[in-house]
Amino acid sequence: MTTTAPTELARVRYLVDDVRAAVDFYTTHLGFTVDFDAAPAFAAVVRGPLQLLLAGPKSSAARPMPDGAVPSPGGWNRLQLVVDDIAADVGRLRAAGVDFRNDIISGPGGQQVLLRDPAGNFVELFQPAAPTLRGHSQGATAAGAASTPSLNNGPSSPHGQ
Repeated sequence: MTTTAPTELARVRYLVDDVRAAVDFYTTHLGFTVDFDAAPAFAAVVRGPLQLLLAGPKSSAARPMPDGAVPSPGGWNRLQLVVDDIAADVGRLRAAGVDFRNDIISGPGGQQVLLRDPAGNFVELFQPAAPTLRGHSQGATAAGAASTPSLNNGPSSPHGQ
């Protein structure tokens, strides 16, 4: 596959019922900052090298497919945010009223828990066991950038952590 321009960010698109509520959720609770705001149709928020595209019912992403299928929010696909202290972040988010799908579970790679944004899209919080699966020390992302120690610390610049 050929690209026409270098990319600095990984991009994920979520369909949401309410763009304003989604922006509020990701910036207030998960350390994202607003990159672009065209609410009520669309907005983009960033956290480190991730740009999350939030497409509302009035966006082009929500238009019916040729076979008539209508895209909708939710499902089991999710983005994963690496955290340093999952228990502390879960406690803070539960106290703020964030909806969780499950309690923290542990596996050979680390600990994880699923929460839901206002539209029902899942976000996984993941605390890796040291070293991580890609051989980086705990708290490092796959791209080698330092992770945010807790989710309530936003990035220092629009595209950095």
